[in-house]
Amino acid sequence: MAVVFQAGSLLCALRLDDVIETMRPLGTRPLAGTPPYVRGISILRGVPTPVVDVARLLAGEPSEVARFIAVRTEHGPVAFATGPVLGIRATPAAGPAVYPGVTSRLVAGVGTIGTEPLLLLRSMRVLPEDVWAAAGEAIPS
Repeated sequence: MAVVFQAGSLLCALRLDDVIETMRPLGTRPLAGTPPYVRGISILRGVPTPVVDVARLLAGEPSEVARFIAVRTEHGPVAFATGPVLGIRATPAAGPAVYPGVTSRLVAGVGTIGTEPLLLLRSMRVLPEDVWAAAGEAIPS
């Protein structure tokens, strides 16, 4: 099963096992020294959490943020800033992770919904170590 959502002009999915919850977007504080796709950090259920703009990460395009999707990673939660969540579907049959302009370290495979490509994302491999370090430094002790 996968959570399907929009990210700018793209349709994306995350395996349901990786998802903690979806929510309205929360306030986000900028985080200096991070890539442009990192919107900053938010506090999710008392935990400082990096926020990743999925449309900017995958396509380099700014987009309206309608939802946060919190996902599990080996370092802690990450909030994906996305467009609307479209629902939960069976994990799409996905071919090789070949999609123009998108690295395979971010995309596990490419399937379809109707005639639209659907990117099945790898949630665990999004943030470089320096982003986690910056997030840790941004939180007062």
